[in-house]
Amino acid sequence: MNNLDSSDLKEYVEKNIGQFHKTRLDNIKKLKLGSILKRKNPYLFKAKNITTAADLVRSVVDAHLSSGEETLIGEFLEGLAIYICQNIFNGQKSSAPGIDLEFIRDGIRYIVSIKSGPNWGNSRQIAKMKDDFQKAGKTIRTSKSKVQVVAVNGCCYGKDDKPDKGSYYKYCGQQFWEFISGDPSLFTKLIEPLGHKAKEKNDQFKEEYSRVLNIFTAEFIADFCDDGCIDWEKLVVFNSQ
Repeated sequence: MNNLDSSDLKEYVEKNIGQFHKTRLDNIKKLKLGSILKRKNPYLFKAKNITTAADLVRSVVDAHLSSGEETLIGEFLEGLAIYICQNIFNGQKSSAPGIDLEFIRDGIRYIVSIKSGPNWGNSRQIAKMKDDFQKAGKTIRTSKSKVQVVAVNGCCYGKDDKPDKGSYYKYCGQQFWEFISGDPSLFTKLIEPLGHKAKEKNDQFKEEYSRVLNIFTAEFIADFCDDGCIDWEKLVVFNSQ
C-alpha cells in the first residue's frame, strides 16, 4: 500500500474539475429549444399546471441540464477514483466490459464497477452488471487460477447499510472511498478542492444560462403560444411527430 500526498490529490482535482465546468458551459451554448422539447414530457408540465412560457422553458432546460451534469460529475469522480487507487494500490482501469477498475488489496483481486450514487439502475441494469462481474471473474480465474476475485459495485456518494449482495459487494460514499484508498476520511478531503474556481466558473455559466433562457422564451412564445397562452395541443403535436 502506497501513500497519496494531499497536495497531489488537490492538484489532480483542481486540474481536472476544469473539464467539468468547460463541458457544462459548452453544452448549454449548443442547446436548441426544439431538441429539448422533443425529449421532455409535455404531459408532465401540463399536470404541474405550468402556465407561463418562461416557467415552462426554465423547467425543460433545468431538467435537461440536471441529467447532463449528473453524467459529467459521474465521469469526473470515476476518473478520480481510478487515479487514487492507481497511486495507493497500483490499480488500473479495466479492459473488461462493464468493469471500470481492477486492483489487488490484501491478496484479493477486486473488480469494480463505479457508479455515481446508490440508486443508479433498474433490475435489468443490475442484472447486466452482475453478468459483467461473472464474465470478468471467469476470465481472470482462467488465466490466474489461484487468485481470489471479489466483485464490487462502488458508488461515489450515498449509503448502503447492507453491502453484501451475495455475488458482489456494494460500497457507497465513505465506504467506497475508504475501500479504494485505505483512508476512512478521504470522502471529506475531496470537498475542498472540488470548489476550485467554482464561483468564477458558475458566474460564467449563469450569464450564458440567462441568455439562453431569454432566447428560448422568445422562441417558445412565437412558436407555441396563442394570444399569450400556451397552446398545449400544438406543443404535444410537435413533441410527438
